Order: sequence, then C-alpha cells, then structure tokens
Amino acid sequence: MRVAIYARVSTTNGQDPEMQLRELREYCQRRGWEIHHEYVDAGISGTKGKRPELDRLMADAHKRRFDIVIVWRFDRFARSVSHLLRALETFQALGIAFVSLSENIDTSTPTGKMIFTVLGAVAELERSLIVERVKAGLRNAKAKGKRLGRPSKGVDPNKVSLLRAQGLTWRRVGAQLGVAPRTALQSIKNRRVQIPLKRATVSG
Repeated sequence: MRVAIYARVSTTNGQDPEMQLRELREYCQRRGWEIHHEYVDAGISGTKGKRPELDRLMADAHKRRFDIVIVWRFDRFARSVSHLLRALETFQALGIAFVSLSENIDTSTPTGKMIFTVLGAVAELERSLIVERVKAGLRNAKAKGKRLGRPSKGVDPNKVSLLRAQGLTWRRVGAQLGVAPRTALQSIKNRRVQIPLKRATVSG
C-alpha cells in the first residue's frame, strides 16, 4: 500500500514537524506500508485556505499516486469539520483510505467507515439548519415589509432623458451612467418622465 504522509505546524518558531513525521513513519513501518511521499506545510496556520503541500497532496490524490493518506491528528489536516468531510468524500470517491493516528481513525475499517458516516450526517444537519435559518430570516424580513436583495443604484431620470434626447441608445445611456440599460429604462418608468425622441425599448 502506497501512503501519503501529511504534517503541518503553525509556526517554525519552536515547532518541528519531525515529531509528527517520526510517529507516522513508525506506524507505516509497523503496517508494512510503503511511503510514497511526505507532504509538510511548515509555518502555515490551520485557518489558511491555501496550503501548498496540502494542495499538492490533493492534486496527487486525483492522479491516484497513493492508496492511503495518514495524518498525526485531524486538526493538522483540516481547518474545520466541513473541510475535513469534503476531503474525506473526495478520498472515498477516489478509493483512498484516510488514517488519523491520534484519533485512531482508519476509514478502511468498519469503525472508521461508521465514523465517516456520522460526520457526514452531522455536516448535513448543520447545512440544513443554516438553510432553514436563512429562509426564516427572509420570511421575517418580508413580513416586516423590508425590501430584499441588493439596493438599486440611484439614477437621475432627467440625465437619462437628456442622454436619450441626444440620440444615445439605451446601451450607451447605461454605459454613460454606469448602470445596466434596463436600470436606466426603469428609472424613467418609475418617475414617469416623458422620454423624448426615441421610444422606450432596451434594444440597440
């Protein structure tokens, strides 16, 4: 079995990834696994979205360059539960097992698969609760008469009328005022200002 080892330390000041790597190497040796590569992010915070070596590991995973990913602890690998779950889902789809040494988790075993299922269920519940809270907030705002969506840009209908009087198309009018042609047209409709010379269409 080809193994990818991943280790990370937040700072290089007093922290050494070698401690993690030593224990991970020993575990792989006991299991008789071949170490394909060691991916080490040193001085990289766990909250960072981009980690060079982790990104490289994920790219190599898609190339099927190893069969197992092993880490010292979950928080050395993932920045959140949702991030961990997405990675595990990717590994599962690629047929790659995931091992966390400190938590004693191995997704190739029945117990590890069960934990993965539980994590997935918790994450799905969290997503559903967030969606429901957002929907409830929108319903409440609507019931109070609040206008939803982006605030519309203020457009002076008199300027619109003047530009139209100069023969500009709706597209040119919009470009001059920094708005969409339809927004310029709507400003005229809302204020009921007479549009000179050209009829109010958004064509051209």
